[in-house]
Amino acid sequence: MYSYDETSRTLEAAYRLHYHEAGEGPALILLHGSGPGVTGWTNFGANLPVFAEHFRTIILDMPGFGGSASPEYDEQYPQAAADAVGMFMEGIGLDSAHLLGNSMGGNVASHVALKYPDRVQRMVMMGPGGLAVNIFGPSPNEGTKRLIEFMGDPSREGMIAWVRTMVSDQTLVTDELIDLRMENAMKPGVMDSTGAIFGTFFKFPDPNPLWSRAHEIHHPTLITWGRDDRMLPFEGALFPFRQMPNADLHVFSNCGHWAQIERKDDFERVVIDYLLK
Repeated sequence: MYSYDETSRTLEAAYRLHYHEAGEGPALILLHGSGPGVTGWTNFGANLPVFAEHFRTIILDMPGFGGSASPEYDEQYPQAAADAVGMFMEGIGLDSAHLLGNSMGGNVASHVALKYPDRVQRMVMMGPGGLAVNIFGPSPNEGTKRLIEFMGDPSREGMIAWVRTMVSDQTLVTDELIDLRMENAMKPGVMDSTGAIFGTFFKFPDPNPLWSRAHEIHHPTLITWGRDDRMLPFEGALFPFRQMPNADLHVFSNCGHWAQIERKDDFERVVIDYLLK
């Protein structure tokens, strides 16, 4: 089992980027989501030992999260974060890598593929933001409503309500998990940084949203989704699956937005099998 400290690394580039690294082999960069209290480690730390058996596994704290700095943004966050991924890869001397993105991380991975196509080998998307098109569900959906409520009035009760929308199995919403997410979310500057990130979507309208460019992403991509996802409902998978020329789709039953936690063993096996094809 790898610890936080033994895998922790920092790259000083245009601004500080924090990451974790373990293992050898083909490079795999894991990109986390964007909820309150998230870090690369909270998203993927438990998956690191298994992935590190097969890959040079890198868990990146994206700009404004975890140990990475919060720069000024002059475009929507996913585009800015995609540039950060490109800067990071150049900074550690990595020509190309597989990308695995959860939620907002899937949005960022897609922009990396569009802006730096030669740097991307295969991708795995987990309920990717930006590519999903809401067909049947209400908008905003339940998970987004709870997220907005927490951002407006951060509280333990609000965190519990939001995390409950992330998982199908409610027994996973433990005091330990809530304590960790609250501790991370309430650190000085974190809520301001997260608010600035979400604010870029309103400050910098995009005339060409990501979903309208899905057909331009030709990289082999495995789209994964939790059937019971209440943050990005499952029907959102159908549009990118149809539009992305080389996309496959895997749906996990009894699973919400966090397949890497709820269906950990199955998720890891599916990812490894796909990336090592």
